[in-house]
Amino acid sequence: MARGSLRRGFTPDFDPDCGDLDLTSARQDVVIGRWQGLRDLLGTTGRDWAARGHRVRQLAQVCAGSSTVESWLSADVHSADALVLRAATETARTFNVAIAAGRGVPIDQHRVDSAVLACLTAAEAYPEDPTPWVSLISVARLYPSGVRRQELGRWWDELHGRDPYSIEGHLQVLHYYSARWHGTHGLMYDFARDAAGVAPPGCPLPVLVQYARVEEYRFALDAAQGRHSAVGLSQHWNHDGAANDLRRTWQRWVMGRTETGIAPAELRDFNYLAHAACTAGARDIAGILLGMLGSRATRTPWSYTGDAEKQITKWHKELRPGA
Repeated sequence: MARGSLRRGFTPDFDPDCGDLDLTSARQDVVIGRWQGLRDLLGTTGRDWAARGHRVRQLAQVCAGSSTVESWLSADVHSADALVLRAATETARTFNVAIAAGRGVPIDQHRVDSAVLACLTAAEAYPEDPTPWVSLISVARLYPSGVRRQELGRWWDELHGRDPYSIEGHLQVLHYYSARWHGTHGLMYDFARDAAGVAPPGCPLPVLVQYARVEEYRFALDAAQGRHSAVGLSQHWNHDGAANDLRRTWQRWVMGRTETGIAPAELRDFNYLAHAACTAGARDIAGILLGMLGSRATRTPWSYTGDAEKQITKWHKELRPGA
């Protein structure tokens, strides 16, 4: 019987590492201040950019509250992997400062500049790696007026040239273009649909449209001061446009995949699509996606529409009662 089966009481597994056991081991090293596990993990990850990006992002979150990455750099000042992780860590630290300050409250621009410099240093140290460019585009959101269009375009070209189908890279641009940051709903959706339109079969980029729908909802929720009923929850998720977008993503991405499993770096994307299928009432697609996911889950986007565990458990009970 599969782990998390309803016969034993279904419980979503919100593993922050998404089932990446080597990443979990390295994360535990950070907790005790040991940097060698980080070196070994990133060294063996190689140029699997999706896995590398996932690992760097997760490690950066835990490194943000410690000096482990600085200890690594002290021991090996020229390590490209250490510089890439430091750039992501500085980005995470800067976002933590912004979150603590509160939405709309500007933070010290020198802090943002410092993170940008760390990203550019990492990009120079590891020229083939798209990861520092992802961090760079991410931290650019924290400038009160964003960055010049030409500058953002240059950074995007650098990222795109290294990894043209990077879901995380596209996602950071989508966030930048969203109405919550430096764009509009229209600009955000145009970017998502343009990316989806050029993606080869089996590429996850079509799910950017579902990310955009969540971003639009979060903007509406902020405007409604957190009152879910005030933003028309059902109308937002299950109108014809949302349902059609969902089925296009399903066809272009999932039906075109050759892989049978879900890699740790893909888990959040599959949760976004499963959430879209459930809330759109597409029970056929939702049931299949929940079966593929099993007990593996990410808190977002479920947490934006209520209690994540309760929602996932409810949908499993409705759509996979015999699983």
